[in-house]
Amino acid sequence: MKKVINYTAYTIAVVAIALLVQSFIGGNKNDGLVDVKEDGRLQYKWFVPELPKTLMFAGERVPLERWEVRERLERELTINYYMHGTTLQMLRMSTRYFPQIEQQLKANGVPDDFKYLCVAESSLQPLVTSPVGAASLWQFMKDTGPRYGLEVNEDVDERYNVSKATDAACYYLKESYGKFFSWTAAAASYNCGQAGYTKQVEFQQKSNYYDVALPEETSRYIFRILALKLILSEPKRYGYILNPEEQYRPLKVRTLSVDTTIKNLAEFALANGSTYKMLKLANPWMRSHSLPAKKGKTYMVDLPLDKQ
Repeated sequence: MKKVINYTAYTIAVVAIALLVQSFIGGNKNDGLVDVKEDGRLQYKWFVPELPKTLMFAGERVPLERWEVRERLERELTINYYMHGTTLQMLRMSTRYFPQIEQQLKANGVPDDFKYLCVAESSLQPLVTSPVGAASLWQFMKDTGPRYGLEVNEDVDERYNVSKATDAACYYLKESYGKFFSWTAAAASYNCGQAGYTKQVEFQQKSNYYDVALPEETSRYIFRILALKLILSEPKRYGYILNPEEQYRPLKVRTLSVDTTIKNLAEFALANGSTYKMLKLANPWMRSHSLPAKKGKTYMVDLPLDKQ
């Protein structure tokens, strides 16, 4: 039998619930985050997220007393604050990847804040590839990766190896810091290149990132990193709530040491109690159906455990 809906009662219920919500979030109809229209529709209110009074990046002070600096940060914070779905997903992925990234940054002597550069690059999506071919979490280009110790070919692409790519990013950032004597400048050069940043510094005769006019993407880059730092480091302050069971955890794996060629990865996975699909999920750096071993090189292959 077809169910008949009493739309009048339904509308009254919606309005009642909305008014109840109002009592919690705003006290009255005009002060809260939601207005209730006469027909029961909800009209949400949007606000500019509040900036902190002081802010640091990698131990370097952000000059928020400067109007153009403050406005540029407000722009990026507002944009990222209202990207609700994307921000929630980044928060979920951060609990999977941050523990490893934080450990490697510390071991390499790179400030912890650079984990937010990784978020700005890829939104912590390990398989993402940019339109120009930059790949994975740290978005290395195909020709740049090998300069920092990453093997990149049709069978193996270590840009997708989180551990090795993080070490490579640290190598680049420390190299840039040695050139510019500033972690903020090093971060900017990750976007526009060391040569690009040097060219602007020499022409403008200013080396401080906040004093240099840069291309639009690089001009926004540091402020996107700062906005992500604010939101991801204090998500509840900005209204993002994730329960512990909703957060993604690092994959539990068993690791095999491989120094000989694997001709068929599907057969290898089955022989080791796994599947080709799970093998590829845990090792996205494997780019073909086989793993030709280079002489003298050992690969660490992860196999996810059944219970996560």
